Amino acid sequence: MEKTKVKILLAEDDPNLGFVIKDNLTDKGYDVTHCINGLEAERVIYKEKFDLYLFDVMMPKKDGFTLAQEIREKKDETPIIFLTAREMQEDKLKGFTVGGDDYITKPFNFDELIMRMEAILKRTKSITPEQKEFAIGKYILMVDELKLLNGSETASLTKKEAALLEYLAKHANQPVKREDMLVKIWKDDSYFAGRSMDVYITKLRKYLKDDPNLEIQNVHGVGFKLIVKE
Repeated sequence: MEKTKVKILLAEDDPNLGFVIKDNLTDKGYDVTHCINGLEAERVIYKEKFDLYLFDVMMPKKDGFTLAQEIREKKDETPIIFLTAREMQEDKLKGFTVGGDDYITKPFNFDELIMRMEAILKRTKSITPEQKEFAIGKYILMVDELKLLNGSETASLTKKEAALLEYLAKHANQPVKREDMLVKIWKDDSYFAGRSMDVYITKLRKYLKDDPNLEIQNVHGVGFKLIVKE
């Protein structure tokens, strides 16, 4: 299924936020239907088939949790992402209990929403995302966008930083040879290219420092290893 054919039902009672979300998703090639409350969304669901639901939790007439529970009782297994301003742990647990697949707290980073959507759609649809993305601990690396997401925070990367972190992520928990990385990314395995790569490794360590489960280790006589603890 092509990305332009992916159908999204957005149930969001805030007209301004609903417009922004729909507009951004449409720009990304999604086919979006926007409903302003839970009852309207319910009526549309029974008339059309969608690939993904985005449900605000606090909606008039029928809240997102109730809507999700009712459609799950009707054996509708369409993936659901909840959008909510509520950060309580019990609310998140309830969201998963009633059949949600993911949960994102407002205000959210739009790139993170896209990442979460495509991660779910890749499990349920044969689609090809426009951008390469890697989950690295608590971070999301968006290679083509040159961004490293950490919740609502975004770090801008250089092309070499993104390429180097991508290479390490592809070989997570495996030692990678210095010369292989240099030839792949720098197109040069000279001494000066090696010193340059060491500087970039130091920068990546700073980017990843907020996650104690991540570490870029020096592997003596070999190169480096990105440790991603479970």
